[in-house]
Amino acid sequence: MASAMTCSAADLLPHLGNSANATAAAEFICGRFTAVSEYLSNTTYAVDSTYLLFSAYLVFAMQLGFAMLCAGSVRAKNTMNIMLTNVLDAAAGGLSYYLFGFAFAFGAPSNGFIGKHFFGLKEFPSQSFDYSYFLYQWAFAIAAAGITSGSIAERTQFVAYLIYSSFLTGFVYPIVSHWFWSADGWASASKTDGNLLFGSGVIDFAGSGVVHMVGGIAGLWGAFIEGPRIGRFDRIGRSVTLRGHSASLVVLGTFLLWFGWYGFNPGSFIIILKSYGDSTKGTYYGQWSAIGRTAVTTTLAGCTAALTTLFGKRLLVGHWNVVDVCNGLLGGFAAITSGCAVVEPWAAIVCGFIAAWVLIGFNKLATKLKYDDPLEAAQLHGGCGSWGIIFTGLFAKKEYVNEVYPGFPNRPYGLFMGGGGKLLGSQIIQILVIIGWVSVTMGPLFFLLHKFKLLRISREDETAGMDLTRHGGFAYIYHDEDEGSSMPGFKITKIEPTNTPTPDHHHSRSVAV
Repeated sequence: MASAMTCSAADLLPHLGNSANATAAAEFICGRFTAVSEYLSNTTYAVDSTYLLFSAYLVFAMQLGFAMLCAGSVRAKNTMNIMLTNVLDAAAGGLSYYLFGFAFAFGAPSNGFIGKHFFGLKEFPSQSFDYSYFLYQWAFAIAAAGITSGSIAERTQFVAYLIYSSFLTGFVYPIVSHWFWSADGWASASKTDGNLLFGSGVIDFAGSGVVHMVGGIAGLWGAFIEGPRIGRFDRIGRSVTLRGHSASLVVLGTFLLWFGWYGFNPGSFIIILKSYGDSTKGTYYGQWSAIGRTAVTTTLAGCTAALTTLFGKRLLVGHWNVVDVCNGLLGGFAAITSGCAVVEPWAAIVCGFIAAWVLIGFNKLATKLKYDDPLEAAQLHGGCGSWGIIFTGLFAKKEYVNEVYPGFPNRPYGLFMGGGGKLLGSQIIQILVIIGWVSVTMGPLFFLLHKFKLLRISREDETAGMDLTRHGGFAYIYHDEDEGSSMPGFKITKIEPTNTPTPDHHHSRSVAV
């Protein structure tokens, strides 16, 4: 926030002469000046808070994107189930993050491992945080939970979603965000005491590691412990594609996620009204410019990854696949999220190009290992997120690093940009500790759920589909109510499960999608 300007009548008196009214005039001028200064300061707070709230709304809108993407990527018989789990991620995550998560993540002053203030938003708002900041960080937390739900789709009990979602958003994710984003975190690039990891701290600006790797690694353990869906691999181990039922929903979800990413990455600046004081670039350049550049790097990485996937898959499998292109696009976004604010636009193209091949490679590895992830979530968010962290250690530009993380002008930057290998070393440590932390927390949780038979549904329920067996009916079975109409689907109502035989209507037609 901009610092308030001050005025002293004593400072003005020498400039007003020795007239009898000089003191009164000085006091009047300073009073008006102070009022204007306070108004400008309040306006700055209001603009920055509005910017952060708008960014929070964009990130929350990504939940709709996740829901559409998940729904289109699963078979029709599990549509209502996967939609309900997306709602649950937001709802359960909201309460757990309010009660515990935000405090563990940003409850300063604290130690380098975990926060210890603001439980249930007690003593809120403060000089450091307002309610808009909580809302923004909650939207990030539930995004991590949404990633995990895609990995274990079509075979997981409802109670397992409730337990893992609350645990992930209330404890596992907040600890990681404290380490790398809090001013007290042991590896944070924003650490205020100057004791930075390798002199640089970890630069994970918007969360390739904190959000995407956490969600991806958690999903990896869940899917690994559950095992593949029935029919995903045949009796001799060959891969069988279980295609999602709607490419249209996949594309819709992808565009919604793309839209929301402009809150995810540029919004991570938190404030917009901040001048960098660079006289060489003029008053037109400030944090608002860096925000625009971040939106550009985000866009270029996603576009490059999408096109690379399009032609790469065409060469490998012989056809153009829109679902693969959508996943490639999202892989590019997940990768650039770490370094979006500190790299040049041309570097974002490099990031997206390599991210596409990282995703293709991890998908091939998953098939060889008979690992089943319906949304490729672990490969996309875990694999491409890891690449994005390394990418930042290679391509972070000194000028941008000093703008985004001021106060330490000699901070290391990207290896390929002449900044040495210290930042890259910090980035590699981030990858290792996230894999380790999520593995020792979420791995045992999924294992215990499995042991207590709370994780996977029965074989019969999985074969029939969870919409029918767990949620009261299919999402997509309808019949024509107008028996005199020859137009199928002229009037439609949803068919619910019933114990009585369905009457045979001469003119009705049932359609299962």
